[in-house]
Amino acid sequence: MNEKNSPSVPVEELPLSDSVREAMAITLRGCDELLIESEFAQKLARSEKNGKPLRIKLGLDPTAPDLHLGHTVVLNKMRQLQDLGHVVIFLIGDFTSMIGDPSGRNITRPPLTREQVKENAMTYFSQASLVLDPEKTEIRYNSEWSDGLGAGGMIQLASQYTLARIMERDDFAKRFKNGYPISVHELLYPLMQGYDSVALKSDLELGGTDQKFNLLVGRELQRQYGQEPQCILTMPLLEGLDGVEKMSKSKGNYVGITEPGNVMFGKLMSISDEMMWRYYDLLSFRSIQEIERLKEEVRNGRNPRDVKVEFCQEIVTRFHSKADADAALEDFVARSRGGIPDDIPSVTLAGAPMGIGQVLKQAGLCASTSEALRMVDQGGVRVDSSPVGDRGLKLDAGTFVVQVGKRKFARVTLN
Repeated sequence: MNEKNSPSVPVEELPLSDSVREAMAITLRGCDELLIESEFAQKLARSEKNGKPLRIKLGLDPTAPDLHLGHTVVLNKMRQLQDLGHVVIFLIGDFTSMIGDPSGRNITRPPLTREQVKENAMTYFSQASLVLDPEKTEIRYNSEWSDGLGAGGMIQLASQYTLARIMERDDFAKRFKNGYPISVHELLYPLMQGYDSVALKSDLELGGTDQKFNLLVGRELQRQYGQEPQCILTMPLLEGLDGVEKMSKSKGNYVGITEPGNVMFGKLMSISDEMMWRYYDLLSFRSIQEIERLKEEVRNGRNPRDVKVEFCQEIVTRFHSKADADAALEDFVARSRGGIPDDIPSVTLAGAPMGIGQVLKQAGLCASTSEALRMVDQGGVRVDSSPVGDRGLKLDAGTFVVQVGKRKFARVTLN
């Protein structure tokens, strides 16, 4: 770690051009908070004047390599800033992930091994590249500077922050109050993440709202090391398909970015018309002006379903292809009319006659017989397009098209 430099000298305030104001509007679109707006406007103005792009940092601990659309909210913002001509740094927290981010947790999180980190990082970046332009993305690993700190460097870094400030973190404060253990290495996590900003000379760091404390530490450490403090942009957590809880695999309200195009399309068509605009703001690459035009068209009588279809096709095209998006639309229309998609899995089962609950479970259409019977009771099961209302139904030997809900199909052959 280098010795601290003298504090930065304040620079002259520059007027904001129309292009800087437009860049600010793009930056603020859909964000939760930008700290501090006036400082970032000046960074943009200086960048425009001297032709030097800003350094935009997103630090990620590759602990959950399979991304859903909720994860892409912050990646979309990175892409928007990337398209404005700034340097995007995709920082893999291979060193800090071996500590384990304690944000929002009341227990110590087990650290990852180097092998797990490397494998997850490769998966993460390959998926993130569906949003970011990989040719214009600087990939860094924080082990580059963290591994070489040594004991002396760690002690020097720790001297820059007080325990009282660290304990201001809500999750640490709650754990301490409730008597849950806090390991010393966890206290180092915000400092290590903050030092990444010093090492990278970051101008702006992005993160979720739950990362705000760590991002502020980076800003403070840069000031301590004589750098101009980074600005902080926090993005909201995207609501899931239910429109209530945040998008999460555990809650089943998610859209995975590697899911088949027709599955993505069908899931996204299920969101409410009101929630659609939230998804447009946070996930679409359409301009603010285009989205406002769509809102005006709906106010003037256009069917919001048609606008939702456009959004679904944009997302499927981004993560798959235009051909996949067109096929997904055709598939969705066929299903909504009670039709059967062309490409459905075939399953052969032994044991005819077999109860409908077992058929649905063994065909992989329901996780359990109890769930299967519940779907029957709710009117969500069809055999050869005919609704099933009898949970005691047994299917004889033969081949049937079995449907659960609007999107799950299987061609079942019973022997």
